[in-house]
Amino acid sequence: MGNYFAEIFARSPINPLQQHMAKVQACISELEALFEAVVEKDFESVAATQQRISDLEHDADDMKKDLRIHLPKGMFLPVSRSDVLNVLAMQDRIANRSKDIAGIITGRKMELPDAIAPLFIKLIRRSVDASAQAQVAINELDELVETGFRGGEIKLVEKMLTELDAIESDTDTLQREIREALFGIESNLPPIDVIFLYQLIDWTGDLGDLAQRVGSRLQLMLAR
Repeated sequence: MGNYFAEIFARSPINPLQQHMAKVQACISELEALFEAVVEKDFESVAATQQRISDLEHDADDMKKDLRIHLPKGMFLPVSRSDVLNVLAMQDRIANRSKDIAGIITGRKMELPDAIAPLFIKLIRRSVDASAQAQVAINELDELVETGFRGGEIKLVEKMLTELDAIESDTDTLQREIREALFGIESNLPPIDVIFLYQLIDWTGDLGDLAQRVGSRLQLMLAR
């Protein structure tokens, strides 16, 4: 894989960043199937999906390491090396958090109370939307470099990032709604289950925040 990335970097430092984001998106996208299996109490599917998420996160981690190793230090780059590394770090955290979520669900054999299950499905779908929107923006980096970060292309990306902010705001709203719904039923649940459900809410909410941070790092790149 090392030689492969070295060859890609000879052409562009952007392509490997986009490939890493594609792997990250594959990882987070599996969470929708995971949560649906949890709702259906299909624990065999939960375990299988958790393994896929773990494998995809591992692949993303390997790609991250190769990217860091082969990103040139001395030669001219169309974008700042530190900007590329900052975007990479945010992308990587999306995959890491996806793995954390799958791990806590599987490790504790968690179930979602009926009162919050539909909201959780909405939250995870919107979180996947946020990451997908970040990926769309990252995939425009080639065009941005070619246009010298000017003109209509930069306006297009700014519009994409505005949409990303709106999606992230939706995830914040859903997160609050789940907390309120859980608060209303928590006295009927084992306290330890309540603790881990709040943890799951927080971690799932992190996904939209992290996707937005990918966008924020991209905005900083555009501003330079």
